[in-house]
Amino acid sequence: MRALIVERKGVLSLRDINLPDTLGPHDVRIAIDTVGICASDVHYYTHGRIGSYVVNEPMVLGHEAAGTITEIGTAVHGLAAGDRVCMEPGVPDANSRAAKLGIYNVDPAVRFWATPPVHGVLTAAVVHPAAYTYKLPDNVSFAEGAMIEPFAIGMQAATRARIVPGDVAAVIGAGTIGIMIALAALAGGCSRVLIADFSAEKLAIAGQYPGITPVNIATEPFRAAIARETAGWGADIVFEASGSAKAYADIIDLVRPGGALVLVGLPVDTVTLAVPEAIAKELRIETVFRYANVFDRALALVASGKVDLKPLVSATFPFEDAIAAFERAAAGRPTDIKLQIRIPA
Repeated sequence: MRALIVERKGVLSLRDINLPDTLGPHDVRIAIDTVGICASDVHYYTHGRIGSYVVNEPMVLGHEAAGTITEIGTAVHGLAAGDRVCMEPGVPDANSRAAKLGIYNVDPAVRFWATPPVHGVLTAAVVHPAAYTYKLPDNVSFAEGAMIEPFAIGMQAATRARIVPGDVAAVIGAGTIGIMIALAALAGGCSRVLIADFSAEKLAIAGQYPGITPVNIATEPFRAAIARETAGWGADIVFEASGSAKAYADIIDLVRPGGALVLVGLPVDTVTLAVPEAIAKELRIETVFRYANVFDRALALVASGKVDLKPLVSATFPFEDAIAAFERAAAGRPTDIKLQIRIPA
């Protein structure tokens, strides 16, 4: 099948490749319609690696996807050919200790699309376990279906935060994941969310949503804005979604005593955290790695209309222009939140 492939660091191609396509009894075959471009996809293209995951051989990119089932395995129930679906890209070992504990996202044996050496889904069709395939309601488009994956990260963050209705949350970083966290926090019961970034363009997009207050930290320290909005008390929950080591300089000051700090962004550089100050406030610190047991609820929130992801799709490219789409994503336009690629039937 033809696919978008990262051949090696800095080199993409659209070419044919032989991919596994054996349909097991518990699998479904899916014709891919829409695939979102994630920052991790771009990083494999531009850097050839993320931590210990290295592109040592050509790999198909893409893991945020939606499509239509064309065939089901003999033991599949609840799904049928013709169903429009989105897919959870990480498949764990069902017998692992992590899976048994319900934390399959941290299973060392998980096979995650577009994570070396596992191929992604920027191609015409894939085979995937039915257990990690979710039927799209009629009112949810393929574009929205392909956005469920990044929204699931926001759902995981909101779940880990243990939101209490009425909480005030603060999010550092107004990129795709930061906005997803803000939307999930509101849906989870937060009364309002302050979101900080240096990009006026990204803040303007986030600020379109009722309940989200953008803070441009190029002109006002986030600490001052939070203090003003909370009468000096601090945010009930602070989500770090920028991945910047600089965000940790005063992050403890943003959280109220007894509040929660939820770490989502992955810093490249070593960070320094003021542990004595965190202890003095008796903060609860949570971390987030991908997601587990939230994909269906993320889809349900979008289907209900309580979460609208449509304004976050900045542009859609035909499959033939997939390389150009990745070049635009790598350029990092401040007005871009999510770029998507459509694959012809």
